[in-house]
Amino acid sequence: MSTVTTVGSFFPSVRCCAPPSTSPLSNGRLKLNHVSNTARRLAVSTEQAISTETTTERNETTMRNHVSNGRLKESEEGEGMKEKQKNPYALELEKTEMELRSSRKSLEDYFEESKNFIAKSDGGGGGPPRWFSPLECGSRLDNSPLLLFLPGIDGIGLGLSKQHNTLGKIFDIWCLHIPVKDRTSFLGLVKLIERTVRSESYCFPNRPIYLAGESLGACLALAVAARNPDVDLVLVLANPATSFEKSQLQPLIPLLEVLPFQHQLTIPYMLSLMTGDSLRMAMDNAVKGFPLEQTIGGLSQDLVAMSSYLNALANILPRETLLWKLQMLKTASAYANSRLHAVKSQTLVLSSGRDQLLPSEEEGQRLYVALPKCEIRKFNDSGHFLFLEHDVDLANIIKGASCYRRGKYLDYISDYIPPTPLEFKKLYDSNRLFVLATSPVMLSYFQDGKIVRGLAGVPSEGPVLYVGYHMLMGFEVIPLISNFLLERNILIRGITHPMLYVKLKKEGMMPPLQQFDVVRTMGAVPVSGSNFYKLMSSKAHALLYPGGMREAYHRKGEEYKLFWPEKSEFVRMASRFGAKIVPFGVVGEDDFGEVVFDYDDQMKIPFLRDYIKGLSEEVVSLRTEADGEVGQQDLHQVGIVPKFPGRFYYYFGKPIETEGRKQELRDREKAHELYLHVKSEVENCIAFLKEKRESDPYRNILARLAYQASHGFDAEVPTFDI
Repeated sequence: MSTVTTVGSFFPSVRCCAPPSTSPLSNGRLKLNHVSNTARRLAVSTEQAISTETTTERNETTMRNHVSNGRLKESEEGEGMKEKQKNPYALELEKTEMELRSSRKSLEDYFEESKNFIAKSDGGGGGPPRWFSPLECGSRLDNSPLLLFLPGIDGIGLGLSKQHNTLGKIFDIWCLHIPVKDRTSFLGLVKLIERTVRSESYCFPNRPIYLAGESLGACLALAVAARNPDVDLVLVLANPATSFEKSQLQPLIPLLEVLPFQHQLTIPYMLSLMTGDSLRMAMDNAVKGFPLEQTIGGLSQDLVAMSSYLNALANILPRETLLWKLQMLKTASAYANSRLHAVKSQTLVLSSGRDQLLPSEEEGQRLYVALPKCEIRKFNDSGHFLFLEHDVDLANIIKGASCYRRGKYLDYISDYIPPTPLEFKKLYDSNRLFVLATSPVMLSYFQDGKIVRGLAGVPSEGPVLYVGYHMLMGFEVIPLISNFLLERNILIRGITHPMLYVKLKKEGMMPPLQQFDVVRTMGAVPVSGSNFYKLMSSKAHALLYPGGMREAYHRKGEEYKLFWPEKSEFVRMASRFGAKIVPFGVVGEDDFGEVVFDYDDQMKIPFLRDYIKGLSEEVVSLRTEADGEVGQQDLHQVGIVPKFPGRFYYYFGKPIETEGRKQELRDREKAHELYLHVKSEVENCIAFLKEKRESDPYRNILARLAYQASHGFDAEVPTFDI
């Protein structure tokens, strides 16, 4: 088996906390939890454990599974649509684009919600700390893990307000609210969270509990994890205040103690940190396609609104409260740092590159080294209040980092959540220029024996295994997966190289793997027999490149040459579940780039040879199930000279049936015979495309641009006669 190497009045808006439903999967469908409209108690006090007596009763109803037979389920608007019509996923994507262009949520919502929360939930800021769950998070998957949000210095608990809709679909979210006038100590807050954690862990011992904290909340999460090493916790820490001793706010403590008027200067300063660089955000929106009038209008509204935010922020952090919180930050930082050695939980640190409040980028790297099970994600253009920024999608970040699980261990198949239309739109937009430059042509073998343009010929129902040639650097994967999703509503799950999932050695040579988050978000799984088995048994559409890295990082002059291993396990696994095997070929890499500095050239240079060997040893040791030439391939990069962009061509050949051949293909010789047949069909697909592209009048990018200039850049560019 081989690998792929590449690369959405106040009280009705909150509910009291309740444990998630425990109903198991039924008939392949996931349960959907609903919340009654009756307003209940907002939360529990610091002296109470969460109990069913203080919870909101939920009525459960079933919903369609995210993925069935390898296809994304249709939305209500799209049910019953014919194949020839635009699929529901594409329609939902268009709807998402319209919504993004017509509205842009700002900080005004956050401050307004905070103001109402303080006024109506605790009578102006009194009462003990307690939990609440926003009704925006009302419907979620069954068996969803619990996520406890631990707020920063503001203490309101609405720091995830821009994330509620997306997070609420995959988590049971409880938010900690610390009233303005509350003076519970740091250790008191730790014990409150600890009681909740232990209670929920006792009720649901097989589910992880997520602690998502920002600044102060991150210190609370670390403290709870250090005190409870026996509880299955996943920490998500945004700009942790463990570096408070280096903060620009620390010198304010003595000033606030002796100079009351200093508070009048502190609030505008903190507001500037929260709102960030308004001009930069406006430019970002312009680049992303927001209309100019809307962008300028939004900027003007933000600048005017800033003056009204001052009063709101002053209500959240009056002088006495601000002084108390700053002193608490100092205590929290010291407490968490003294117990870092005891933290064994899985941890994801999120570091902002433009945090003006804390040295978060430097601190993130320190925690990455100090914590044994830590991953880090960097956001170079973000400020301190990461969760309130427009482009930050915490649910997508957690999924992309392979941190989302519903059991003790991550299951790449059952724990996978397909991308929402909004998530897919962001991924697609980031590669739009590449797709435009290569203008991919997709061909498929139709049932009546004809070759048609498009993907109408590929099987609709899984399991299906797509087996093909891996183009240079794996560039072909991006248009392939996108077109399947947009045209056929089929999510293809790649079987990928283990290096995309390896837990890096802190002192190792491997570069950060954040660049591969998009691959994991789109459903890729690390190569293994168990993962392959689960994909086929779940009737998935899977993508396999037997040549793996050896093809994607081939030598000079080896374009379109297949390097497949001797063993043919994928044939017998496919036949076990009656999967259809679809051979396919891709050409166009020689029109896009040329290899000028390959593996053989690099191995002749001593320092490069040593680097490649050291790098490969870090990864190969984890690839216990890889074999043959693919398994022995050293990890390296190739030097490429870009060419004037040509065009990509894909041909998905006649599906090969394995239904009813399970017993026959248990014979190694029969299986190997079919394996060679699949390889021959892939070579035939490549040969067909190489011949036909010669007659494509739009193979050159200039011809394609001229056509699109007159017909629109979204128009499908013609190709050769089929």
